[in-house]
Amino acid sequence: MKLFTLVFLILIGPNPSISQDFFSQRIRGRVFDSIGLPVSGARISIKMRSGENSNCKTNQDGKFECRVNPNENFVLFVKADGFTILRRNFNDTQDLNEEFEFSLSPEVARGTVVVTAGRTESLANETPWSVVSLTRKELESTASPALDDALRQTVGFSLFRRSNSRNANPTSQGTSLRGVNSSGASRTLILFDDVPVNGPFGGWVQWSRLPSIGVGRIEVLRGGSSSLYGSDSIAGTIIVVPRGTSKADDEIVSAEFYGGTQKTLSGSTFLGITRSGWAGDITASSFQTMGYRIVEKSQGGAVDDFANSRSDNFSGRITRNFDDVGNIFLRATYFGESRNNGTPVQMNRTHSRQLAFGGDFDISRAVKGISPRLVDSKIRFRMYGGRQVFDQTFSAVGSDRNSENLVRVQRVPSQSLGISVQFSTVHKNHALLSGAELTEVRGSSDETGFFGGFASTALGSGGRETASAIYFQDFIRLGERAVFVGNLRYDSWENRRALTSTRRFATNSTTTTVFQDRGQTAWSPGVSLLHRPTRRISLYLNASRSFRAPTLNELYRGFRVGDVITEPNEDLTAERANSYEGGMIFSTRQTFFRGNLYRTDISDSIANITISNTPALILRQRQNAGKIQIHGFEFEAEKRILDFRFSFGYLLAAARFAEFPSNIEIEGLRIPQVPVHQYTFQANYGNSNGLSLSLQGRGSAGQFEDDTNTFRLESYFQLDAFAAKRLNPKLQMFAGIENAFNSRYSVGKTPVRTISSPVNVRVGIRWN
Repeated sequence: MKLFTLVFLILIGPNPSISQDFFSQRIRGRVFDSIGLPVSGARISIKMRSGENSNCKTNQDGKFECRVNPNENFVLFVKADGFTILRRNFNDTQDLNEEFEFSLSPEVARGTVVVTAGRTESLANETPWSVVSLTRKELESTASPALDDALRQTVGFSLFRRSNSRNANPTSQGTSLRGVNSSGASRTLILFDDVPVNGPFGGWVQWSRLPSIGVGRIEVLRGGSSSLYGSDSIAGTIIVVPRGTSKADDEIVSAEFYGGTQKTLSGSTFLGITRSGWAGDITASSFQTMGYRIVEKSQGGAVDDFANSRSDNFSGRITRNFDDVGNIFLRATYFGESRNNGTPVQMNRTHSRQLAFGGDFDISRAVKGISPRLVDSKIRFRMYGGRQVFDQTFSAVGSDRNSENLVRVQRVPSQSLGISVQFSTVHKNHALLSGAELTEVRGSSDETGFFGGFASTALGSGGRETASAIYFQDFIRLGERAVFVGNLRYDSWENRRALTSTRRFATNSTTTTVFQDRGQTAWSPGVSLLHRPTRRISLYLNASRSFRAPTLNELYRGFRVGDVITEPNEDLTAERANSYEGGMIFSTRQTFFRGNLYRTDISDSIANITISNTPALILRQRQNAGKIQIHGFEFEAEKRILDFRFSFGYLLAAARFAEFPSNIEIEGLRIPQVPVHQYTFQANYGNSNGLSLSLQGRGSAGQFEDDTNTFRLESYFQLDAFAAKRLNPKLQMFAGIENAFNSRYSVGKTPVRTISSPVNVRVGIRWN
């Protein structure tokens, strides 16, 4: 009870002077890169001989100031995205009055990257999972401005369909890794500052909510990770770390503007300021594009229009820092988007607002001298809530595509609340972690049906979902060369107050169906082992069980895309998966590669199953599709030669319906939207004169769009190019070309062929 009281006092008003008793002197310095430019946001960690830690960050000029105890030896670490970790030893007789200088070298291989996707900080070559990290520098050197396109350079990443977030309907932006996907709901959990980005009602991910100027780095954890992150992470988890200010920053001003083909315009800015223990930052962006005609010209008609989008983002965050003890923050976010989906009638809009309140505290600093057991103990909490309204219209297009009739107007309002708490501590060679989560989602689908140009029916459906979870992790270091990790998580959720009601205007009759409340639970264990037989080689094995609960959208909302109607299913149960993986990591100063074999068996997988198929209309329903098996091979490599960096990734994903007792005709068929082969490659060059060039290519084998394997999408390849020139330390000009060979590959065939974007060019300036 004393501990909880003490933590509560820390949260409501910790005293900044607590840590000053132990660190009576400051060390000042400057961090710069190999050509002398300052490195802002570099993380300085100081580890004392007594076990005490001190942390700070460099400001925009690369300067920092950290507290130390001058009466003992300590080790100073400098960590920054895109650079190798620098280590410097200091003894108790060294003069700390001077300003020290630290020069960082470019990161030599991905094995030296520090990753936190496993909720525990470790080097990539000491992590027993398939994790890849994208730095801010890498995000800024891609031809496409959208984060989902940047993530396509990590092999295995895909949206539900081949189109990108700039031109695709939001309901098709569900994210998948390693082919674990068969519908629009995301099988990958996306977290921004530990707050879920996945839509609370539909599970899809609107990537335009995340402007790249506000992102610090991204970590991708591939493979089932429910034992750490719960539902929606049946295929993996993507951690988006926000850009921010630190107590060493005075002011940060970053801005970007570009224009391009398809009448594309975008402007974004990040502003940060720190004063007397307070920090604030603002991220704002606006984007618009006329897009392109998504229907192939030979099949198009008078109704085919441009698929375009416009979005606006605003996010403001205020933070109170308490020296080395911790911080609390409040973030407010607004997002608005409107889209035309390829015809004059088919349109959608989204408006969402969210508040997030959280904090991170180092308990070991706050209670020094009170409880010696709390060594390197930390607590993190997040509370968040938001509202979202999604409006969409549906139409029926004539067979000659010269006429179009409105058939449905839909409004989907939803609300979400959540809270999470995580505690971590270190005991001998154990890094222990535990946490709890609680969420509630309310959502409905309010529709008006039209027939012959007149409103004919009103349909309302929806419900509530409440979920809670607890989880534990023990990260054990077995000597200098081995790591064992054990995870266990328990989730419980309940669907309540669900109903559907239909009123026919012609007869003024109403039919209402009330669904029975129901609940499910899931245990998600996971075990991992990594062994390093040599300094350069790591071998790892892991096994886990994951799940994904059906979304309110899948349970209660239907929709129409072209000539395809997909019906909801209130009887859906959770998907459950068993995942197994084994691999090897090889890392030197200039070379890195990871290869692994994996297998995922999913029972009760939720898929869009075809009920009937006629030339005029295809009817599908969401169903638990028996058992799906996915097995394959994953490989990625990186090589650095002087100023050049080359990387390559390949994924083999053999995904099939293994068992489906209620529809044996699809047993043995391939999972829709999953190609057997995927590959990516990048070539990057950068020199001391501020010139950087990059080529990015990706491609895949053919895939099927539907469960019956009727509509096949051919193989494709796309090449992008990017170039930038730094005019001075803060100003940069850049240009990007997407789809340089103008490859017009298929995105959909239901049954009209829709195609990818033609070559797209953008040119802009960046102040950073």
